[in-house]
Amino acid sequence: MNIDLCCSFLNSNNTLHDEVDLRREKEAREKETKKLQAKKGKMKVDGSAKKKKGSSGFQVGKKKVETKMTALNKAKAMNLDK
Repeated sequence: MNIDLCCSFLNSNNTLHDEVDLRREKEAREKETKKLQAKKGKMKVDGSAKKKKGSSGFQVGKKKVETKMTALNKAKAMNLDK
């Protein structure tokens, strides 16, 4: 009788550990996807600053980046912004 009780306790304890491990893995995956989405949002190039005459840079995320870009790269950046 004591052996059965002990085994059932161990089995329930193992299932609790499994549930905790699964929850941790799920939280880690969600955290990673949020991190990647935030990174992707920051990397968007906003070419609207270039449309104004006299502006000397691109808006990347919240920062204005002073760059010297070729005409081809500027066109690609503006197409990405649309």
